[in-house]
Amino acid sequence: MSDTPPLRALIAEDEPLLAAGLQADLAALWPELQIAAVVGDGASAVEHALALKPQVCFLDIRMPGLSGLEAAQALAEDWPASAPFPLVVFVTAYDQYALQAFDAQAVDYLVKPVDRPRLAACIARLQARLADRTPKTDALQQSVDQLRALLGATAPAAMQRLEVVQAQVGAVVHLVPVGEVIYFEAADKYVRVITADREHLIRLSLKELLPQLDPQAFWQVHRSTVVQARCITTARRDESGKVYLSLRGRPETLTASRLYAHLFKGM
Repeated sequence: MSDTPPLRALIAEDEPLLAAGLQADLAALWPELQIAAVVGDGASAVEHALALKPQVCFLDIRMPGLSGLEAAQALAEDWPASAPFPLVVFVTAYDQYALQAFDAQAVDYLVKPVDRPRLAACIARLQARLADRTPKTDALQQSVDQLRALLGATAPAAMQRLEVVQAQVGAVVHLVPVGEVIYFEAADKYVRVITADREHLIRLSLKELLPQLDPQAFWQVHRSTVVQARCITTARRDESGKVYLSLRGRPETLTASRLYAHLFKGM
């Protein structure tokens, strides 16, 4: 008997018929591949992938809660260095212009509705990459680099810069100058606005807020955290690649994930 563990995949697709169709086509074209889980939202995809450690993840781009890109970002941030990072295939309805960004980053994609010849080509590409995996840490770093570039390629266009944050509490609206904000942190459907002595909540997602901030002044350091660069005093890196940030004016320590650790290099 072979000691080689079975190849396993996770499918994240919020349309049950499409998920079932993809599962059936994979069974026909790649019978050795076991479907470890089929989920319908991004958060469940992250939870199951971290628990099951599949070799391949098929992630729908548009899902409830976390998108496929955000789920892949969460996996890259939380994946243990001791396990090989999965190969990610995005399932998308994007137009050809957007697909060029995916193709440029060596991340495979499938267009809905998925046809068998295209899926067969994708499977051949995955099988070749699985047969020639680089060492675990290098594979994870390659995936992080590719995802970082992909996130940058699909970033929203810059909007007019935000000068003042308007945070409402009851009948009172607090006007907080953006220059006084030490960091922003996503909190469910809100964003926490943290200054040296106050905390406010605004009903806005971090995705909506980011294009309104100056990227030279505010650095995204985690999928849920954006920090004003001048308020960072020290950055300490650990063995896993995460970076811990000390702040000027705040006692807490923030974590910068592997995706954004490249921001903190000596000059």
